[in-house]
Amino acid sequence: MAPDPLSLPAIHASHVGIWIADAKGRVQRVGRGEAIAAVAATPHLLLNATLTGDRLGYPELSGLDLLELFAFLYPARFAVPTPAGIAAAVGLAPPGSEDEIAAFLPRATAAMLASLGEPDWPEREGAWHGIQALARQRWPWAPLMQPRLAKPDGSERWLFARLPEWQEAPPRAAPRQVTINAEDVTARLDRLTGDGSERRPGQQDYARAAAAIFAPRERKDAPQMLVAEAGTGIGKTLGYLAPAKQWIDQSAGSVCISTYTKALQRQLSRETEKLYPDPETHREKVVVRKGRENYLCLLNLEDALQGGFSGRAAILAQLVARWAAYSRDGDMIGGDLPGWLPALFRRNGTTSLTDRRGECIYAGCPHFRKCFIERSARAATQADIVIANHALTMVQAARPREGAGAAPSRLIFDEGHHLWDAADSMFAAALTGQEAVEIRRWVLGPEGKSRGRRRGLAARLADVGSYDEAGDRAIQAAIAAAAELPGDGWLGRLAENEPWGAIERLLVAVRAMVYARSVDTRTADAGYGLETELADPDPELVAAAAGASGAIEALLRPLMALGKRLEALIEDPPDWLDGQARARVDGARHSLGTRIDTLGGWLSLLGRVGGPADPDFVDWLAVDRYDGREFDCGLHRHWLDPARPIADIVYAQAHGVLVTSATLRSGGHGSGGWTEADIRTGARHMDGGARHFAVPSPFDYARQAEVLIVTDIARGDLPALAGAYSRLIEASGGGALGLFSAIRRLRIVHARIADRLARAGLPLFAQHVDPLDTGTLIDIFRADPHTSLLGTDALRDGVDVPGDSLRLVVMEGVPWPRPTILHAARRAAQGGSSYDDMVIRGRIAQAFGRLIRRTDDFGQFVMLSPSVPSRLLSAFPEGTPIRRLSLDEAVNHVAAANVERRKTAFRAFSPS
Repeated sequence: MAPDPLSLPAIHASHVGIWIADAKGRVQRVGRGEAIAAVAATPHLLLNATLTGDRLGYPELSGLDLLELFAFLYPARFAVPTPAGIAAAVGLAPPGSEDEIAAFLPRATAAMLASLGEPDWPEREGAWHGIQALARQRWPWAPLMQPRLAKPDGSERWLFARLPEWQEAPPRAAPRQVTINAEDVTARLDRLTGDGSERRPGQQDYARAAAAIFAPRERKDAPQMLVAEAGTGIGKTLGYLAPAKQWIDQSAGSVCISTYTKALQRQLSRETEKLYPDPETHREKVVVRKGRENYLCLLNLEDALQGGFSGRAAILAQLVARWAAYSRDGDMIGGDLPGWLPALFRRNGTTSLTDRRGECIYAGCPHFRKCFIERSARAATQADIVIANHALTMVQAARPREGAGAAPSRLIFDEGHHLWDAADSMFAAALTGQEAVEIRRWVLGPEGKSRGRRRGLAARLADVGSYDEAGDRAIQAAIAAAAELPGDGWLGRLAENEPWGAIERLLVAVRAMVYARSVDTRTADAGYGLETELADPDPELVAAAAGASGAIEALLRPLMALGKRLEALIEDPPDWLDGQARARVDGARHSLGTRIDTLGGWLSLLGRVGGPADPDFVDWLAVDRYDGREFDCGLHRHWLDPARPIADIVYAQAHGVLVTSATLRSGGHGSGGWTEADIRTGARHMDGGARHFAVPSPFDYARQAEVLIVTDIARGDLPALAGAYSRLIEASGGGALGLFSAIRRLRIVHARIADRLARAGLPLFAQHVDPLDTGTLIDIFRADPHTSLLGTDALRDGVDVPGDSLRLVVMEGVPWPRPTILHAARRAAQGGSSYDDMVIRGRIAQAFGRLIRRTDDFGQFVMLSPSVPSRLLSAFPEGTPIRRLSLDEAVNHVAAANVERRKTAFRAFSPS
């Protein structure tokens, strides 16, 4: 029986209207002014204060947010942050309409607060002390909770006492050299897919092909390599897990599975439960790894809890501490921390709780033995399967940590079509103001009024400085040299042409040359980034580059000398260098090596100013801006072919490599053979070559999908574009994913259509508009078949929504590549327009791939473009109906499909 609702007022605001329920539960619809006056006078119950404030046009809104209450009561539990989502999480019937939501909120609040009195509430430990701390921060929920929460009889373990310590383990032995049998792989796949399930020949063929990468390597730097395309629906995950597990069992080796998106990492973690059904065994044998910037830093959290944060940020710190005590792995980005929680605080303080600046003091930290990052890294050395992302896999190959054990000898790159993009970012160099500020902070630590623990180089290596005279001299020389790097206020000084230090003088010259030579005045007026080639630099830039080189060399020399001193300490350890101190020095060496590599890259880039061009690289100058505001400026260098360092640095170290995706061959449907796949994956650079394998999707695209090309929406006609989106979404009854190539157009379209759709009972959410992270937006979209979602590139790849919730994809037009300097150089090197076509077909194919995820899915893919070249249509699976028609005709097609969908649903649920 549900508890009685609380006698508290509540408010709900949406694009449809605003409703307030008074303390007696009476609901009335009110205007914006009346609503703002009410919430300003009396705290109201609400769901998502940030979003509600946006709907009201009152960003200062505060009150009793049910999401904050949920985060405290049920840390590390999942809930979609909507009325229906909260209802499902607490076991209530959801409100039936918008005007019922305000009255629902007191009922949901009462149901949640009832947990405080339940003897089997699993998150009770730590709650009493947590609520006392939050009361001191004047958290609005504290007065309601304190009378309901009894003080524990004994002392309760708080966060730092609850967390287990990780244990050291001996290095894992090298895998035995074995050859796995194809019949054994097929039998294992049958067991994984389930007894009695229908056999899928395509999946079995794929699994047998993938087994080839587990054969012994024949020579050094020439791994067994397979580039494999598996159409959507083949079941490629189990297809490569079957031979991987067979090889692990026979060889006692380990496998790294690398992905591009966090969504696939979560999916893989779930799929591997079939390999290790026992939860404890799965936790030991399968480890998800991400970059350290994803994990909560316990030292930063302690600092925040002890006064480093104030106001709303201090409340966030307490809620994060509650979560950390129950978290599976401390992953704040895509883990079990609710993605909506940081957004409730306008992300105030979230980034300060992770190690984004490489300031870790390793064994010098009092929480080192409980550190989430260290626990994950050590668990990965003992795991059978490590699930990582492409960036981390490349970082570990390029900069291996001493003592980390042997890396997995077999690599599987799922979402392999993104290897090019991941490498393009990983192996690039950028000498910009923001990057230089980070180096300065890493050396000097906080300056001036900056708060937080002092973790500059001298603080991190205080014991080394006191013991080793040469090491101390190197530290002091580095500190003096780092003072030449940009500091606080550097952007303002650039704008006023008053640089301070050699690097700022360089940035002033870069900025002046960019503004002088940029020819795209429309871009300049719109307030977006500007760039120009690093060719024929003016004398001011050449002179500034020479001065900057001297300043960087002055920093690089003592850092290299310090690195040698640290190596000497390890080779001939003094008495005080115990295990913890050695770990601290090893950590400092690794961090130091990363900065030395960065500074070396800067010097190489500066040598290009006034010097000869390197044909392997593309260099340019840029001023980065967002909404008319400059936020960075500097020099950039990217590989002309970023797949080359993948082959040389990542693949060559492995014994076996599988690169797989549904869309490797320029769209994934056989066009162009394997040439383009080998370009994008780097397989063409492998001395031993690579095998190729392809299996088509089992879906019947001729029956399950259709492509509608709308020919009467002129490019640039924003009112017509917005009208098209609105009519199509209404015809579909929601369930639409709208994709844009520009944030500005997305915002304009959303502003024009959100209210109209809401009045039709079709909620619309959007990236870059709604104050929610992408993962939460997708969760909301997945949970309600009437909801639609607008987004940019991140949604083209990151959405996996099978079933009725996604039945329409609308692209605003052909996703032409932006005509940047980097793209122009690659276009010239890779075949001109054919390179453009390869990129475009890949983007279209990825977007289309969101649509059909199961054999019972049906969907329509609409492109709003008067002229889609026929040569791009090979991006769609063979047999997919493609029609060019007017908007009216397209709307009729979508409406007819929606009518048929409802009839089918009715027949499925009506009694026979």
